[in-house]
Amino acid sequence: MLSYGGISAQISISRLKAAGKGSYEQAIHFQNQVFEDLRQECLEAGYLFEDPCFPAEPCSLGFKELGPYSSKTRGVEWMRPTELCGDPQFILGGATRTDICQGALGDCWLLAAIASLTLNENLLHRVVPHGQSFHENYAGIFHFQFWQFGEWVDIVIDDRLPVKDGELMFVHSVEGNEFWSALIEKAYAKLNGSYEALSGGSTTEGFEDFTGGVSEMYELCKPPKDLYRIISKALERDSLLGCSIDITSNFDMEAVTFKKLVKGHAYSVTGLSQVNFQGHTERLIRIRNPWGQVEWTGAWSDNSSEWDEIDPSEREDMCLKMEDGEFWMAFSEFLQQFSRLEICNLTPDTLSEETMSHWNTITFHGEWRRGSTAGGCRNHPNTFWINPQYKITLLEEDDDPEDDEEACSFLVALMQKDRRLSRRRGQDMHTIGFAVYEYRGCQNVHLKKDFFLTHSSSARSETFINLREVSARLRLPPGEYIIVPSTFEPSKEANFVLRVFTEKQSATEYVTSEHVAGIHCNKDLKTDGFSMESCRTMVNFMDKDGSARLGLVEFQILWNKIRKWLVIYRQYDLDKSGTMSSYEMRLAIESAGFKLNNALNQIIVARYAENDAIDFDNFISCLVKMEAMFKIFQQMDKEGTGEVEMNISDWLYITMCG
Repeated sequence: MLSYGGISAQISISRLKAAGKGSYEQAIHFQNQVFEDLRQECLEAGYLFEDPCFPAEPCSLGFKELGPYSSKTRGVEWMRPTELCGDPQFILGGATRTDICQGALGDCWLLAAIASLTLNENLLHRVVPHGQSFHENYAGIFHFQFWQFGEWVDIVIDDRLPVKDGELMFVHSVEGNEFWSALIEKAYAKLNGSYEALSGGSTTEGFEDFTGGVSEMYELCKPPKDLYRIISKALERDSLLGCSIDITSNFDMEAVTFKKLVKGHAYSVTGLSQVNFQGHTERLIRIRNPWGQVEWTGAWSDNSSEWDEIDPSEREDMCLKMEDGEFWMAFSEFLQQFSRLEICNLTPDTLSEETMSHWNTITFHGEWRRGSTAGGCRNHPNTFWINPQYKITLLEEDDDPEDDEEACSFLVALMQKDRRLSRRRGQDMHTIGFAVYEYRGCQNVHLKKDFFLTHSSSARSETFINLREVSARLRLPPGEYIIVPSTFEPSKEANFVLRVFTEKQSATEYVTSEHVAGIHCNKDLKTDGFSMESCRTMVNFMDKDGSARLGLVEFQILWNKIRKWLVIYRQYDLDKSGTMSSYEMRLAIESAGFKLNNALNQIIVARYAENDAIDFDNFISCLVKMEAMFKIFQQMDKEGTGEVEMNISDWLYITMCG
């Protein structure tokens, strides 16, 4: 059930989104601080900015180990880079992964993500905006942009950094006079409430906050057969990659193995290569330790003998440098030594398709509240049903089904909000997950306890886990499904974001406790129902087995398409006449995903208009036929060239179907 507050919040967010607020181009000003205005004010008044929202005081450092009066914060001073060195630079010679060396804070996960970010200049400058320096227009103020729960936010900071014994406490550069990495860490600390709030985490959290992408995780004890190819494609497409070694106890945390790998520590994956070694091809992977030192000492490490057999120019191309925190190792060794690989996809489909394709995306903001929407997992049948429910309609199966099984690919990502901010109050990440249920009802109804007692889930997150986000790539037959996100235990309160990415057309909606009008309630449509010709057209194009009739699944797919196109029809019937003009028809067709030239639009209007108007019957017939023709062409155009060849039999089959 959705409270009025929840509805209002969703409507408010939707309106802001429609106006462009929260996009990268119109980032939200965090705490209403506008960088340009504040900098200009300082320049005109002749003083350096001091941030009242994140002051140079003990509370900004932390609340426990870094809290006021703790031993670690005694003697801390806050100093500007202009006080620390004679010629401070914001970025010196380009931002690179070697600019990032970890300090006395356990945020290696964040630094590994920042290091990966430097591999893509476009992504880097989304987070680190251009035009900032310690010389031109310097006013002691800087800003950075991060993705947070569905929107981009712009964070303003001053450049006073925590210093102890004359050295930066936290992130620093090797050169000592380059400060972009220390300042980005401060901005992220401000976003999360304090520096200490950044201690401990998953690299994917940083990945997503720098890109707005969606992450996936691979356990290296059971890797997919084509993992090398997956990593190669991910690097080619500028995805961000991190890896780590599991610990078995707290004593293992940051313990160094005899070959100088660090357990419980976040590394970034920065490259792949193949070399000719002793008559065979050796696959190598490049990894970086954000400490900037402590490197792998096994085969293919910086000083290993394997490099003696590699041409010096090839070694140089592979950027082999001593003691910079970055090293190569054999891919087979990587699988043995590391436990987990994390990949953040800038588009969710980058690892499953040979060519880039567009995924449909929708984001829901929800909440778990004690006694009303915090029902816990399926282990608690009396309350599970009260969790928020989201309906997804999968309309079309994949073009390249696995094992000849017709199914629709989609990705579900559940993220809990603002949990780092709660650490100051002694709270941390909840254990979260989700389940997906097939639901054949036509109405928008919040499912009750009896449904879940008698139905098993069709899919679910692999596990409930206390990470900020849980995601799963799923494949299910076309149909209607309910996604139920939950905490593991009941009565755990939190806000969350549910993102659903579908490869093909889909529809999603929040399930309320009230019925929503279906097609039978559309009294404003001027239609006498579907004509025999329209029905024949729909059957011809939806009949996949040549039986001249529709099976249950085929009919369900058709019905879901009609419901979706009804929404478009009503939206673009701008004058609410119950029919469409040629102009309205053109807009509606484009909204349905078909971009046509003027000649085709004219032909469509001439074919489907009656008395210069297109009614709902003809609108549906047009879209069914158009979608089928597009799909047939795409299936024949296997190389993606935009051209196909066909013989007379193919031509007759296609044309006679219509």
